[in-house]
Amino acid sequence: MSQSGAFHLSTGFHGSTGLQGKQIDKDQLESTVEQYAKYHDLHGGDEEFRKSNYSDLVNKYYDLVTSFTEYHWGQSFHFAQRWRGETIRESIKRFEHFIALQLGLKKGMKVLDVGCGIGGPLREIARFSSTEITGLNNNAYQISRGKELISLAGLSDQCNFIKGDFMKMPLPDNTFDAAYAIEATMHAPDALGAYREIYRVLKPGQYFALDELCLTDKFDPNNSKHRDIKAEIELGTGLPAIRSTRECIQAMKDAGFEVIFAKDLAEDSDCPWYHEINPGHFSLKSISNSRVGTLEFLHIAPKGCNRLFSILQTASHGLVTGSQEQIFTVSFFVLGRKPLKEGEI
Repeated sequence: MSQSGAFHLSTGFHGSTGLQGKQIDKDQLESTVEQYAKYHDLHGGDEEFRKSNYSDLVNKYYDLVTSFTEYHWGQSFHFAQRWRGETIRESIKRFEHFIALQLGLKKGMKVLDVGCGIGGPLREIARFSSTEITGLNNNAYQISRGKELISLAGLSDQCNFIKGDFMKMPLPDNTFDAAYAIEATMHAPDALGAYREIYRVLKPGQYFALDELCLTDKFDPNNSKHRDIKAEIELGTGLPAIRSTRECIQAMKDAGFEVIFAKDLAEDSDCPWYHEINPGHFSLKSISNSRVGTLEFLHIAPKGCNRLFSILQTASHGLVTGSQEQIFTVSFFVLGRKPLKEGEI
């Protein structure tokens, strides 16, 4: 796996510009990685710069990592708590079923997947619940790939994609019977703005399930080690700024939702959720810098691969260390309900 993994990391770039759906030219990889890195604190950027350019930031991130993530992790781009004896894929599928059950999904309901990636959760939840699901995504390559996978799964009658920004959705008010966002609205420059849009397109009385990467109450902004971990997570996961659990709950309330349930699901994990990305275990360890560098030197891989690999290593270190220090959670879950209008039952 190590040799094929290194080769795939080095050659498997199938991202888009995020606008026209063009693939990244391999000659442009190095400059794209450089432009992405410069958004972040560790490379001279800052939070306000990322927030004001969030669409370009997030598109560049997914242009660079989508193909690699699908190859190594699977088609569902999220983490999940794990029980003993479960594989990663089993835990991810169980979590997606948990989302469906929390929302009370059933046949005939129209559901919105906010920031749907290439549609792994969308397809699994559609099969599990027999609902019709619309995936909203602002990255052209991911939509193109997602449509291919929907067709292969035989779910074209149940699932579809819309290209759009979840800060200003191209959707009418009161459209959906349920909505969910799995590690997606963390990319929003403003949580309240994103949650308000979800509130707007959800029918009164219906539910929204949110799963976010968050800082916990143990994060200390005056602690330099904590700040460095935060910066590593933001660099490695394409975030304008990672929010706290308290900020997410308050933004949900301010958007108008009744908060039914809120919990750090990672706390209940039988096995450390980060086991598979721990540098002592994850396959990135076997894809060494020297191997990627050699492929780049031999012109088998385009320039920029080694820099991208370092960013992925940074992500692994920040996510694992943040969890071990208990200043970060990978799965903060909130279930919200849009209240009924006065007089409705």
